[in-house]
Amino acid sequence: MISPGRTTLHLRTATVADADVVADVYLRSRKELVTCAPLAHSDETVRVWIRERLIPAGGTTVAVLDGQVIGFLSVSTDGGVGWIDHLYLRPDWVGRGIGTRLLELARRQLPLPIRLYTFRENERARRFYESQRFRVIAFGNGSLNEERRPDILYEWRAAPPA
Repeated sequence: MISPGRTTLHLRTATVADADVVADVYLRSRKELVTCAPLAHSDETVRVWIRERLIPAGGTTVAVLDGQVIGFLSVSTDGGVGWIDHLYLRPDWVGRGIGTRLLELARRQLPLPIRLYTFRENERARRFYESQRFRVIAFGNGSLNEERRPDILYEWRAAPPA
């Protein structure tokens, strides 16, 4: 579903050498697709955080097409729960199956249940996660996120055997 004439999408572990392009993806996606929750930090602070903390912590995968990073996924585990901490695509690549591929990777890597937060006003993200069988388990008032915007906690569990 990516697009005709394109090579294969590759998913690989992010390295610090990817930090600038991962930051570009994050910043562009947040500014263009998540306008309901303006960034709480400057672009430079975000770039330092990605370079010095996010990528070195492990758990970040980049989606690469034709040699260009077009998206990324960051996951973690806490208290036996798998977490999707970040899933961002360049806006021009949304709706082409790349987010689904990254979620499939998370489902293979993480323990169940798998949880994630998104902003309540982010309708596109909500539709995407709900189409991927994530279910709402809690609504937040924004007091626990830096943007202070109402959010939703989603959870995914494998379908029971037939």
